[in-house]
Amino acid sequence: METTMDLQLTNKRAFISGSTQGIGYSIAKALLREGVAVVINGREDSRVKQSVKDLEAEVPGGSVTGIATDFADAGQVQRLLDALGGVDILVNNVGLFELKPFGEIPDEDWARYFDVNVMSGVRLSRKLLPGMLDAGWGRVIFVGSESGVNIPADMTHYGVTKAGMLALSNGLAKLTRGTGVTVNTILGGPTYSDGVASTISDIAEAQRLSTEDLKAAIIGGNQTSLLERFIEPEEIANLTVYLSSPLSSATNGAAVRADGGVLTAML
Repeated sequence: METTMDLQLTNKRAFISGSTQGIGYSIAKALLREGVAVVINGREDSRVKQSVKDLEAEVPGGSVTGIATDFADAGQVQRLLDALGGVDILVNNVGLFELKPFGEIPDEDWARYFDVNVMSGVRLSRKLLPGMLDAGWGRVIFVGSESGVNIPADMTHYGVTKAGMLALSNGLAKLTRGTGVTVNTILGGPTYSDGVASTISDIAEAQRLSTEDLKAAIIGGNQTSLLERFIEPEEIANLTVYLSSPLSSATNGAAVRADGGVLTAML
């Protein structure tokens, strides 16, 4: 007889930033399947509404709503915070990334990356963490990257902001001592999200390669990958759901790897 693990998430409420596609969308879908009421987010209202419809179709009976917000705009973020209300689970997923030589990254890009990749988590946590602490239970999860530990030479602005996210998560966890609230970061590895798929498609077209050949070349060039393939967004979502659960109560202040073995240090 098959048995299932009860993750004890029914009737919890979650907000996931940057969740109309890719990893964020997969996290929203996975949480919905566990009975969580989910609020999704994206920059464009039309995209948010469509993603809500898609999730309703994929998880019939699930409770899903959406709020459009551009996290590069502090005013829009404040309006989001005013409208959102309290949540039990906050997933800080929104993030910008691109391949760009260090010398070609202007100050404006650095500021925008810091605003979206780091300050989004600052502003959301500052608003929502106190309610969790008052309630005696909550989960704050940062969807980070191995690039925050091993900074890529061609994505320094991305890597530096992911390192900042890791530091923020570690600091916030110290505020939860002796409570039922936890704060953790997921260190994801090379994941075939929609954004990555689009970037690879563009590069493949420019180099006159097939997408599959370029994917294989990228992973083949990564000598430390034990998985030897791109991670699927659902695999990041699975870990996120566990860290959202009361069953993960002993995991706090951690950087939990879902990197496919890319990082080589034991700790």
